[in-house]
Amino acid sequence: MASHRKSRPTGPRVAGIRTPALATAALTSVALLSQTANATPSDDRPTLEEVEKKVDDLYRQAGSATEKYNAAKEKTSKQRKKVDGLLDDVAQRTQKLNDAREELGSFASAQYRTGAAVPETATLLLADSPQDYFDQNQLMDRLTGRQKSAVDDYVTQQSETMKKRREATEGLETLTESQNDLKTAKSTVQKKLATARELLSELTAEEKARLAAIEKKKQEEAERKAAELAKQQAAQEEAERKRREEAAQQESGSGSSGTSGGTGSSDSSGSSTPGASTGTKAEKAIAFARAQIGKPYVWGATGPGSYDCSGLTQAAWKAAGVTLPRVTYDQVNAGTTVSVSQAQPGDLVFFYDDISHVGLYIGDGMMIHAPKPGAYVREESIFYDGESSIYSVVRPG
Repeated sequence: MASHRKSRPTGPRVAGIRTPALATAALTSVALLSQTANATPSDDRPTLEEVEKKVDDLYRQAGSATEKYNAAKEKTSKQRKKVDGLLDDVAQRTQKLNDAREELGSFASAQYRTGAAVPETATLLLADSPQDYFDQNQLMDRLTGRQKSAVDDYVTQQSETMKKRREATEGLETLTESQNDLKTAKSTVQKKLATARELLSELTAEEKARLAAIEKKKQEEAERKAAELAKQQAAQEEAERKRREEAAQQESGSGSSGTSGGTGSSDSSGSSTPGASTGTKAEKAIAFARAQIGKPYVWGATGPGSYDCSGLTQAAWKAAGVTLPRVTYDQVNAGTTVSVSQAQPGDLVFFYDDISHVGLYIGDGMMIHAPKPGAYVREESIFYDGESSIYSVVRPG
């Protein structure tokens, strides 16, 4: 007989639960599930601080990839010139080999007409290498001095041609590797920048305003650090100036002279410089860099319309008559390393453990640099990304 009992609902029953404790637990579970469902989208969304850190990391990684791109580009250019030279050399060697072969051919023709030593010479010309027949004294005895010279020349030209062809083949393989490295670095830069742009595009207007406020706060802190460094350097320069004056007074014996008699020199502000020549070059480098302010950062660019970080420092010191390497990894070794407190105008300030960024120090804790994609060449505190981000300070020379 069919049952007339109603089926029990499969969903949670609140009103029908007899035990109050169970009812409370059920209500709590439902509330929590509801909150979780509603909170899932916002929980998955990164915080503004996380976005800022991620974007900064992406730009830094893009900067590192840019320097790898610059290195691969420079290597590719040099390798291409080398390969072109090798191919030209191979062409010249091949022509000389053909000339030597033709000379041997003329001897074979003459011997054929006279019926002298035709088999041996003909076989010599058809062989892979005349060297194989050097051990056959009978043949060499029959050859005249001019014929021996022609054979020697042919063997030499063939050996040199084969050597140059091997070098050209190896050069082409290295060139291909450099081109692949170039493509990889370029792709990495593009991907990092695309990801950063995507993250920034997802921010609301309110979040962008908050992010700008965070950046402003960081900038103010960097400027405060720069001011502290400027005071510290000024104090050191003043102490050095007094030391030179005292040394000059003791040397003159007058005890009243206020002129500087030291070996160093000082500018109008009293700051010591490493020498007139170096100081003048540094001034020229800074003047050039300052004239580039406002030009866009473009990765791989060396001017004149745009720059990346190492492209700017290289161009600035080139304007002062000093040749720097292209990439930061090499520029960091192109001078004398000094402490941050000893930094002088014209010095190069390098950043991050991978040495992926560089700026030109202009004094008072400030530098001119090409910061990152989307930004422009500008003056900024060397503490713009925190004191710990500074890798080293190098004085070109």
